[in-house]
Amino acid sequence: MTNRTPIKPGATIGILGGGQLGRMIALAGRAMGYRFVTMDPTEDAPCGQAADRQIVARYDDVDAAMQLAEISDVISYEFENVDARVAEVLESRAYVPQGSRLLRITQNRIREKTAIRELGIPVAPFRVIDSLDSLRAAIGELGLPAVMKTATGGYDGKGQWVLRSEAELAEAYETLSKAGTELIVEQFVPFQLELSVIAARNPSGELAVFPAAENVHRENILHLSIVPARVPDDIRQRAEAIARTIAERLDVVGLIAVEMFLTASGELYVNELAPRPHNSGHYTMDACVTSQFEQHVRAVCDLPLGSTELLSPVVMVNILGEHLQPVLDHIGQLPRTAKLHLYGKHESKPKRKMGHLNVLAPSVEEALAQIERLEIWTNKAEVHHD
Repeated sequence: MTNRTPIKPGATIGILGGGQLGRMIALAGRAMGYRFVTMDPTEDAPCGQAADRQIVARYDDVDAAMQLAEISDVISYEFENVDARVAEVLESRAYVPQGSRLLRITQNRIREKTAIRELGIPVAPFRVIDSLDSLRAAIGELGLPAVMKTATGGYDGKGQWVLRSEAELAEAYETLSKAGTELIVEQFVPFQLELSVIAARNPSGELAVFPAAENVHRENILHLSIVPARVPDDIRQRAEAIARTIAERLDVVGLIAVEMFLTASGELYVNELAPRPHNSGHYTMDACVTSQFEQHVRAVCDLPLGSTELLSPVVMVNILGEHLQPVLDHIGQLPRTAKLHLYGKHESKPKRKMGHLNVLAPSVEEALAQIERLEIWTNKAEVHHD
């Protein structure tokens, strides 16, 4: 469909996926005057609560996707594992500025890492495997420890296995090969910490990059995002430049989150891409002139991008199912500069993301101390490799 940019407030934005990212896109966009319709299989989904309408349907429901296309001026997605047939229908019937090319790349770790490497940006050395023998051969070349992953699917540490000895190769291969997808083995990067940078780009080619976040994980789930990242300025600038290059060279429209590992020698390796708003960008909602969600709306509608200036040091802490009741119990003790965001999910489960807290303070050290004093997140956090 012909690009009808800019798409001005009053128009209807369709969102494929009804989770918390869609919810926060809709809340930001409604403040700007846009209307929203979302498609998700769960009734009264988080995004459905904030949208004007929800189409309750599976993500592979072509008829429902056609209905979404009919009533939307532009379609975006907050859920990247879109069925290929649905993506094809949406692109033929509606304006989908993010397109399907980037989806195709980022849905498959092999294609993703190959694309990044072809841009001249470092990724961990990797091999594609299709048998136990090829796994053994790959380990012979890459060494141990190494990380085996499914090429598709998997998030928050699922679909992967850190290989530490040859004795576990057979069990690891048997377990992950049950997914029925291609498998990839990566050399383990001995990283000091993980950084992520979110870049935005609109169809006119304007590009903006948010400040780099330092991410701390607990049991493979993001626990904290610390901004400014506690790294030298030159490393922050290099990380932001990498995200800018990826957004530009891959013709991104909307947002792309670039996760990177930083080694002790100052090297940066790109680990993963996510072509949408990202958990590590939630800090922008309260600490930047423009949030990642408003920026996403601006980008897909081809409006001028907003300022990404950081207004205050901030730490974002995720609220998982096991933290929700303690947070509510402590609501009277939350710091006055803390901003609570809950996602409207009906069922609270351990390890399920139920919301987040942005703590603004004169320094990230003070923000971290305020979080610690709440004694809600008491376990020692650990970094991950996914």
